[in-house]
Amino acid sequence: MKNLETTAPETIRDRLQPIENDRFQFDCHPGVPCFTECCRALTLMLTPYDILRLSRHLGLSTTQFLDRYADIVVEEGSPLPQAVLKMQDNERQTCPFVSEKGCQVYPHRPSACRTYPLARASRKHRVHGTVLESYFLVKEDHCRGFEEPREWTVAQWVGDQGLEDYQAMNDLWMELVTHPRVREGLSEKQLQMFYLASYDLDRFRSFVFESRFLQAFEVEDMDPQEARTDDQALLGLALRWLRFILLGSGPIKAKGAPTGTV
Repeated sequence: MKNLETTAPETIRDRLQPIENDRFQFDCHPGVPCFTECCRALTLMLTPYDILRLSRHLGLSTTQFLDRYADIVVEEGSPLPQAVLKMQDNERQTCPFVSEKGCQVYPHRPSACRTYPLARASRKHRVHGTVLESYFLVKEDHCRGFEEPREWTVAQWVGDQGLEDYQAMNDLWMELVTHPRVREGLSEKQLQMFYLASYDLDRFRSFVFESRFLQAFEVEDMDPQEARTDDQALLGLALRWLRFILLGSGPIKAKGAPTGTV
């Protein structure tokens, strides 16, 4: 597994600390002096599942959500566009969803917010395909939550913060975006498809059901019709399409193609 202390963003790399005996002390609530201090001046990357959950909660299409709440950036060393939560244009550069009382979208808050104050690294085992993961504490100078008496194990934190569904969907996406062939660079068409299937999933749904997609391709391990109304199925179909369009593999096949080819 890659060392998170060397691969993490430079903004947090020097703040990572090991978790001793799988236990840590932390709590966050309105009584903590630094409450909401971590909700400003952020470079907060949004995953496809983050965008789906937030857009549905806000009653927006993914296109509307991206227009209002996201910036699309390309980081140095990566060929891929990334969606970043747009901070408010005020002196403190606060998150658009935070108030004095706390997070206004708390049940649907992004993965990074749920994971904090932990940082997680994961990869698939080369032989049996299970996800291997490791966690660190992110100790920021302003955070007083570590002075609170409540104690957690990593598993307790993951369960309490509702991270299981997020991690399951995010791991499938990260497996694609970190693939060596993808990191080498994509064609203009591949980049367009990457943006569509990763972030603007409502337009991806239109692409599937208002084009010749279903006449041209078949999906071996799911019924694509489920994606008409089920957002989880829509994201699942999008991830399968990305594997096909970026790597030429996976359960999507061109109709009429011989078995084992694309």
